[in-house]
Amino acid sequence: MPHPEPRPLTVSARGPLRGTVTVPGDKSISHRSLMFSALAVGESRIEGLLEGEDVLATAAAMRAMGAAVERGDDGVWRVHGVGVGGLLQPAQALDMGNSGTSTRLLMGLVASHPITATFTGDASLSGRPMGRVIEPLSRMGADITASPGGRLPLMVRGLNPAVPIEYTLPVASAQVKSAVLLAGLNMPGITRVIEPVPTRDHSERMLRGFGAGLTVEDGPDGKIISITGEAELKPQHIVVPGDPSSAGFWMVAASIVPGSEVMIRNVCMNPTRTGLITALRLMGADIAEIDAREMGGEAVADLRVRHAPLRAIEVPPELAPSMIDEYPVLFVAASFAQGRTVARGAHELRVKESDRIATMRIALEAAGVVTIEHEDGLTIEGSGGEPLPGGAHIASKLDHRIAMSMAIAGLATRRAITIDDVSPVATSYPGFFDAVESLLQA
Repeated sequence: MPHPEPRPLTVSARGPLRGTVTVPGDKSISHRSLMFSALAVGESRIEGLLEGEDVLATAAAMRAMGAAVERGDDGVWRVHGVGVGGLLQPAQALDMGNSGTSTRLLMGLVASHPITATFTGDASLSGRPMGRVIEPLSRMGADITASPGGRLPLMVRGLNPAVPIEYTLPVASAQVKSAVLLAGLNMPGITRVIEPVPTRDHSERMLRGFGAGLTVEDGPDGKIISITGEAELKPQHIVVPGDPSSAGFWMVAASIVPGSEVMIRNVCMNPTRTGLITALRLMGADIAEIDAREMGGEAVADLRVRHAPLRAIEVPPELAPSMIDEYPVLFVAASFAQGRTVARGAHELRVKESDRIATMRIALEAAGVVTIEHEDGLTIEGSGGEPLPGGAHIASKLDHRIAMSMAIAGLATRRAITIDDVSPVATSYPGFFDAVESLLQA
């Protein structure tokens, strides 16, 4: 999947944001919807699927391994699965583009099937370490050959039957947890993952919904997630709720731009995903939940966000797993708060699409923000609600969340900022800049 030509964009303050926005389907749930449907026997239907490049890479990979995956003219995706154990040998390398979630979860699937798959990706993904997944999958019997540093390109030779393990997560990672559970689907016995720090639980919720034998209980060292292998998954009708990570950009934009009021529809309110809402409310953000309901087994609500003066906080580090993808835009919110915000406990930001701690520090300092970089986060001196100086040229480092976060910052700067390349935004939120325009013109 070649990276497109760089698309620079200049962003400037243009007044308040007003109106209603519907964010794309949740990315984590979209990935899993396709994978689990491909492992079920029969046809599953998926509504509201995020049609960004990352999720399309997952769809292409499932097709390459035998599932029929098609989008209807009605926007509904239909997947005819091959059943657990039925994945076929892909004819060529699986190109994951920029998607770390696709790569790590699919490595888990392949690990317990009698097939071999080579995983490739773009320059950003190829720089991300896969060792944290390689280690447990190798213990289960998979033969994995990676590039130096445990990076892509890499080859996974699955073992069937593989060996169930009990694995304690050394880092808080839903991707590693899910990879081990997915490997456990296609082997005899019970695979257990012990999770000392809770992470997003979409895999557990959805696997149970598809009929897998999965239990979650509290243990002395954290949650114990057990899955019984040789599962038979049943097809489902899935409605994907809106992505809270994407909603975070509008929460922050409405909070920092005076006069703004934005309604965000159908946001997933899974408690393992609402850390940003908690942090922003601690800072004084005006975020109201409207019409709380359930959609496809997930809590959902509309969020009304109005401009409010923000105050600096020490971000509780225990929130990190529930908002790890939202830290870049939280750093933007902190840049407009009254006082000094300390946001730490986010070591994982170092190994995302970019080193998001260093990249955001450089970007914010270029826009006039005073920061201190820590190994696990940033300290940020806020402007007290005043516009940032701006006038900067920002390097996005091929990272969609950096590009979107700094675009939001640019809506409240004295001088315009230019982002060197916003094309990576298509990986998770293809309509992001159209939504910006619609809210500015409402």
